[in-house]
Amino acid sequence: MEKPFNDVDSLVLCQFVYLKFDGLVPAPAEEKPFLSAEKLREKQAEGNLFADERFEKDNRALFEGILSGKRFGTVKLNYYVNEIDMEKETQFSAVTFALEDGSYYVAFRGTDENIVGWKEDFNLAFSRPAPAQLSSVEYLDMVGSREKGALYTGGHSKGGNLAVYAAMNCKKTIQDRIVRIYSHDGPGFRPEILEKCGYGAVADRIVKILPHSSLVGMLLESHENYQVIASSTFGIMQHNPFTWRVEDDHFLYVDDIYSGRKFMDHTLNEWILSMNDEQIHAFVETLFGVIEASQTDNLIDFTADWKKSMNGVLNAVKEVDEPTREIIKKIIRSLFEMASERAKQEIRCTAEKELLKLSEKAEENKLKFQEKAIENKKKIQEMKKWKNKSKARRPVS
Repeated sequence: MEKPFNDVDSLVLCQFVYLKFDGLVPAPAEEKPFLSAEKLREKQAEGNLFADERFEKDNRALFEGILSGKRFGTVKLNYYVNEIDMEKETQFSAVTFALEDGSYYVAFRGTDENIVGWKEDFNLAFSRPAPAQLSSVEYLDMVGSREKGALYTGGHSKGGNLAVYAAMNCKKTIQDRIVRIYSHDGPGFRPEILEKCGYGAVADRIVKILPHSSLVGMLLESHENYQVIASSTFGIMQHNPFTWRVEDDHFLYVDDIYSGRKFMDHTLNEWILSMNDEQIHAFVETLFGVIEASQTDNLIDFTADWKKSMNGVLNAVKEVDEPTREIIKKIIRSLFEMASERAKQEIRCTAEKELLKLSEKAEENKLKFQEKAIENKKKIQEMKKWKNKSKARRPVS
């Protein structure tokens, strides 16, 4: 790389890890060499690399950008893990990138389209570690023991939380080799987790980046050492990294989280921290019992057939007490807000295409009109010449 590794580079790799590398990138147990991005393109027909329908178009563009650019054209991948365990209520995925300068980036995937992953996000509010957090420590220790270069680690959303947790709890010899830890709009931790895990040992290497209307990244966030960036959209849709604004090789930074959003975030955190593990467990089980009433196991189906999903939700929520019911409604509303915004974006995209067609048609008509005007002008000029010649030929009386 010509320039040192930066925050935007980290986000690129943290989004790259959302691609489905199953059957393409070697797993740790295979003990195979790193796979180049170019080789991955050649092999992609053997798998389903862009299976995440939410960001398929953007992810395809990202992959092509990585391959065609000088920055990451030589990046290599290895140690791909993708585990979804309904019984343990865990979704864990990670991959390691070998960078051109000899360092390694350990990237943890955030929550994907599986409902079980979203449930695990809520389980991060417990005072005990979630299964994915424990897996992240094992994974970082494994990579650190196999590869000897400098280490970066990071992730988007839950992936950011996993990166910080893994860095806090990995072996000391591996922890000492970590250059930076990136949390891109990732949720924080309960105070007792930070104290128990020795947050102070890695705090100065953590780079936490939030959009200016952050919700997810401000969950259980008890520190002020974060950077805030601008987004091209609003509300919960700012959690989508493809909306984060970049200028040249850096993010477009702003002063702080919106004041109204910050107040709401603090209120939500106070509510979460006021509950003990038993109360949180009861709430999470109730919430996802309601979601499961929609008879779907992934967010895409849940938001796609919203009438069916909402009927199931409304029937199930009748059995819940009033305070819990109101909170559940707000959370469900947020899920549909994401789906609604995606639909709006598709409508805008279609409208832009239609406007482009109309513009092209107008330009075509303009050219035809200009050609016709030139043709008519020539005819008029020819008629004038003919009249002048006729006058010249008339005999003088």
